[in-house]
Amino acid sequence: MQRNNLVNIARSALNPANARIMLGKLWRRIRPQSGHLNSDDNQAWLAKQAVDFAEMAHELNPALWSEAEEFGCALEKRAEGILAGLDHQLGGGAYHQLLYFLTRLRCPGVVVETGVAAGFSSQAFLSAMRRNGGGELHSSDFPYFRLPEPERYIGIVVEEELKENWHLHVKGDAVNLPVIASSVTVVDLFHYDSDKSYSGRTFAMKIMVPRLRPGALIIMDDIQDNSFFHDYVIERSPAAWSVFTCGGKYVGLIGELLP
Repeated sequence: MQRNNLVNIARSALNPANARIMLGKLWRRIRPQSGHLNSDDNQAWLAKQAVDFAEMAHELNPALWSEAEEFGCALEKRAEGILAGLDHQLGGGAYHQLLYFLTRLRCPGVVVETGVAAGFSSQAFLSAMRRNGGGELHSSDFPYFRLPEPERYIGIVVEEELKENWHLHVKGDAVNLPVIASSVTVVDLFHYDSDKSYSGRTFAMKIMVPRLRPGALIIMDDIQDNSFFHDYVIERSPAAWSVFTCGGKYVGLIGELLP
């Protein structure tokens, strides 16, 4: 298995564009930025701010949260059958019930997400948009270069019938996000779940924030990895922001839940 991984990595690195992205990822792991807070202080700050999203969503719209939970159960059951037949692990599935709920609640016209992997988040957005009766999703990802033919795994759990309104870009955020930003006028919801480094988050926000419609939502996963979310909300003082718990991790939200 290790030998196969090395062969696949070498094959991907032969593509100059892939090589630049791979080297960037390696560099950010070697020289990570933690931000204004160290890991312990960031964890303490998040724990102090965090609320349970399921409880909040149930209070806000119990029928819609029930729908989101039903969607989540159906997706997990369906995905289990698909992923069980693979020889490789494709990463986590984000907080797809939250994404579905917020998409149904806010009815965004344009959603941009980073980080697709197996496609749990993409399926959540696209399924909710179908129930809403409209919307389009622009997704940025980069293939798992340890795998053979890695592109074929991206979004593997996304239903074929939903892909009509899906614009998938697979050259990495550094290439994808400027392309996406130039192709949309405004963005109603931005979900960040790709490169978890401080610099990766900084780059993505620099590109996408100018495209956000007033009142748009920003959702950021795994904000416990560094203090970017803390630093951003402290420095920018957005009108509304929240921290939610999710399976031992934290998700950050910037913006009002209700429009």
